[in-house]
Amino acid sequence: MKFLEYQVKERFRAAGIPVPDGRLAKTPDEAALAAGALGPIAVKAQVPVGGRGKAGGIKLAKTAADAKRVAAEILGMTIKGYTVKEVWCETAQDITRELYLGLTLDRDARKPVLILSAQGGMEIEEVAETHAEAIAKLHPDPWRGPLSFEVRDLIFRAGLGPLQTQLTPLVVKLYLLARTYDAITIEINPLALTQDGGLVAADGKLEIDENAMFRHKDLHGADDSEEDPLEAEARRRKLTYVRLDGSIGVIGNGAGLVMNTLDLVQREGGRAANFLDIGGGAKAEVVRSALELLAGDPNVKGILINIFGGITRGDEVAHGIIEASRDLNLKLPLVVRMTGTREEEGRQLLREAGIAPEATATGAARRIVELAAGR
Repeated sequence: MKFLEYQVKERFRAAGIPVPDGRLAKTPDEAALAAGALGPIAVKAQVPVGGRGKAGGIKLAKTAADAKRVAAEILGMTIKGYTVKEVWCETAQDITRELYLGLTLDRDARKPVLILSAQGGMEIEEVAETHAEAIAKLHPDPWRGPLSFEVRDLIFRAGLGPLQTQLTPLVVKLYLLARTYDAITIEINPLALTQDGGLVAADGKLEIDENAMFRHKDLHGADDSEEDPLEAEARRRKLTYVRLDGSIGVIGNGAGLVMNTLDLVQREGGRAANFLDIGGGAKAEVVRSALELLAGDPNVKGILINIFGGITRGDEVAHGIIEASRDLNLKLPLVVRMTGTREEEGRQLLREAGIAPEATATGAARRIVELAAGR
C-alpha cells in the first residue's frame, strides 16, 4: 500500500521528523486560502508516483492569486496515469542543499538497508548509476535496529560528518517509523538543509507491505482514491498484475516466465503494457479473468499469452482463452504460445477456434509485435 505525500508527512510529524507547514486543497480557492495563511508556498500534486516536478505537478506560488492560478493548472492533470484530485500547499523552503535518506529491503542480504546520500532531489537509482560514490548504506540488525556508532559511521561514509548532530536522530526516527508501519520502502527525498542550518523533510514516500495490513487496519484504503484502477481491479480478481507503459498485454504462468516474456517483447521491438502472472495450475476461469482485465486497458494494442504446462493444463488454458475471446468479442490481436502438459490438446482447441498458436516464445513475441503495429 502506497501513501500520498501529505499522508506520509503526517506520520513524519508524529514521529518527530521536521516537515514544512502545509494544507490540503481540493480546489483553486482552497489553495489561495492556504497561501494567504502560510505565505509563499509550493503547490504539489498528490499522486503516489515520483517525477511530479518534471511533469509540471509542483509549482511555486508567492501570492494567493498565484496559488489559485497554479492549482487550477495542476488539478485535473494526469501524471503517469493518475489524475490529480488534490494538491498539498506547503510553506516554501529556502534550501541550500538537498540530501537523500531512505530505507528499503535488500532481498539479497535479507535485511533492511538504510541509504544516505549527499545528493538528493532525484531518483536514488539515478544517483546510484551516475554517482555511486555519493551513496552510503547500512544493514542494521533487524531485531535490534541501528546502533549509534553504526549511524555515525553511515553519516561519515556519506561525506556528511558536519551534519551528524542533526542527522543521527533523523536516521533513527526513520528506521523506527519503518518498523512501526512494516514499511518495504520509506524515504525522505529531498531531505533539505535550510538556510538556518536545519534539516526538513521536503518530500516523503511510504509503502507498506500488504501482507502486514492485518496489523494496520486503521490505515486501510489510505490511497484507494489514487490507486491505479486496473491494479485495483486485478487485486479484486486475485491476479498478480503490474501496469507498465507499453502496448503489448502479457499473460504468463510464473513470475520468471512472465519476466522472460517481457524481455522477448522488448527484444522484438515492442514494449509490454503490463506484468500479469496467472500462477501455476491456472484454470479456465482465471485465464478468462486475465483476458478481461487486459481487454479493458485502452493502451493495449495486442495480447501475448505464454504458458508452460507443468501443473497447468494446456487444454484448460485453451478453454479459458476461447471462452473469453468469444464472450468479450475480442478484437485485439491475440497470440498464444503453449508448451507442456496437454499442449497438443490445447493447440488443437485453439486451431479449431481460429486462434493459431505459435511454436516458440520468440516467434510469439515477434508475431504479436508485428500484429499490434498493424504489419
